[in-house]
Amino acid sequence: MKSSLPKVLMLGWEFPPVINGGLGVACHDLSSAMSEIADITMVVPKTSPGFKMKNMNLVGINNIDVNTFDHHPVEGASLPYKIHNVRADINPYYSTNIEGYSVEGGGSSTASYGTTDRERLQAFNIDSLYGGDVIQKVMQYADITASLASKMDFDVIHAHDWMTMLAGIKIKEQTGKPLVMHIHSLEVDRSGPDNRGWVYQLEKKGMEIADLLLPVSQFTANIISQHYGIDSGKMKVVHNGSMPVNAFKSKRRFKEKTVLFVGRLTRQKGPEKFLEIAARVLQKDPDVRFVMAGVGDYFKSVLERSSYTGIGNRFHMTGFLDQEKLRYLFSVSDVYCMPSISEPFGLSAVEAAHFGVPCVISKQSGVSEVLNGALKFDFWDDNKAAGYILNLLHDKTLRNKVIEDASENLKDITWDISARKIVNAYAEKQFI
Repeated sequence: MKSSLPKVLMLGWEFPPVINGGLGVACHDLSSAMSEIADITMVVPKTSPGFKMKNMNLVGINNIDVNTFDHHPVEGASLPYKIHNVRADINPYYSTNIEGYSVEGGGSSTASYGTTDRERLQAFNIDSLYGGDVIQKVMQYADITASLASKMDFDVIHAHDWMTMLAGIKIKEQTGKPLVMHIHSLEVDRSGPDNRGWVYQLEKKGMEIADLLLPVSQFTANIISQHYGIDSGKMKVVHNGSMPVNAFKSKRRFKEKTVLFVGRLTRQKGPEKFLEIAARVLQKDPDVRFVMAGVGDYFKSVLERSSYTGIGNRFHMTGFLDQEKLRYLFSVSDVYCMPSISEPFGLSAVEAAHFGVPCVISKQSGVSEVLNGALKFDFWDDNKAAGYILNLLHDKTLRNKVIEDASENLKDITWDISARKIVNAYAEKQFI
């Protein structure tokens, strides 16, 4: 690596092959693009021992040798607030309205976790980063990462979402280096604007302490200002990019046309809205199949409602699918529908566009700012969404127009563009 490149200590939670959703994909693709113009060290809780990244130092805590790890906390370093801890089994991208945690100003963390090096490191030799007490894992990650950072040379700390905020704050306090927080998703998106639980409190404190925020859309930037009280002057919007896709078409296994939904089955993604839209479309055209790919806490309720509404024979729920199977679905779909209630970005819509699938997406999404070729509706307007889908299924001229416009948009939705904007933002703030 060239010494003249800016040195970035990047803090992530998901990374291949450990990916639970869009965050892992975004961290991988962004860091890969940034590694061409910056010296990147990425620290994540867990990765495969044999997994390597070109031009990047990838550190998986689960792979650190306990016999060589030198835990070296900086004297006087403490978090600028307290976290009162009760055990909570949560997924950080599902609803996190958990009673018992609170964040207060002043003092250090009162959360308890392993005190030996072996206990700290072994916390991430697990099948899932989201099993057990996630906040305890967040604290362990912060402690280990801060110890590692005390021996590293870097110019900027770049943290992704709330799971890495504690680590970023601690390293900033220890080193005085500028802290950048990349905001991919917020508690307000996941649980609604009335939630003021401990994750919300942590996000608010973290964004107040950060020197620069990088929301993935103007939609998210507006939420940060409105619901967290952060000055917009502290933010630089950097839309997500996308990787080139070798798109293909496959032979479908049934004669009906297909409308696809891909995403976590949680409140913010609007899975119940997709069901309602499907019912309206099927009233007008019964020869359509709707496919919902994903898992989440709404799975059971959507499955039950699809039976009660009498559309179960045209509404299919696949559960979790790997990338190969998802791409097969894109290759046989006629329309992609994203009815999100609050979507910071929405990479799945971009991937659908790469496969030449026309998209019908909610205006309450970040991707609507860059995928201008898509047809857009307010998430509550089921009639408009259903009308757009029917038009795309039956109007070849409209369908071709939407596909062509989206194809032009994709030229400006790249990770290289996103990476350059981020490094330029570092320079504008005189971090490098």
